[in-house]
Amino acid sequence: MTKSEIITAAEDMFNQFSTNCAVIDEAVFFSSPENKWSIAENIQHLIISTNTSSLAFTLPKFLVRLIGGKPNRSSRSYAELKDKYYKKLADGGKASSRFIPKPIEIKYGKEKLLDDWKRTTAKFTSSLKKRRSEEDLENYLIKHPLLGRITVKELCYFTIFHTEHHLHSIQNITQKP
Repeated sequence: MTKSEIITAAEDMFNQFSTNCAVIDEAVFFSSPENKWSIAENIQHLIISTNTSSLAFTLPKFLVRLIGGKPNRSSRSYAELKDKYYKKLADGGKASSRFIPKPIEIKYGKEKLLDDWKRTTAKFTSSLKKRRSEEDLENYLIKHPLLGRITVKELCYFTIFHTEHHLHSIQNITQKP
């Protein structure tokens, strides 16, 4: 995918996620299914994850290089990286401690949480548009807690399919009786 295609795919997925969440009843939104995150906690997890991903665009390039290094390979395709992610999940991979959401009470408010999500996604796409070139996406690595060292382009792919993954989790919660 080109940078432009990544931005379009990210914006489309973020909008699809937001639209889906907006119509969920607030009681369902904050209730926790047994041994699962609530919809609100899924969103909080995505906010933490997406804000962390945005650092690849907002930090100075020399810091991204210092922290992550320089790639010695081309980026994997979207499908290859998505397959790798789902294999890691199948092998027991889970969110590490800093990415685990804290319980959220209904008094926080669904609209406030969705506004937080919209601000987070706007920052992600805006920073990508303004602060990184097409070449930058291939020339910098970041450390991902589950996927290891990945290019910034792969981080963009991850952000898209990670959002989709949590959209499916939320849809599974809302489809249960």
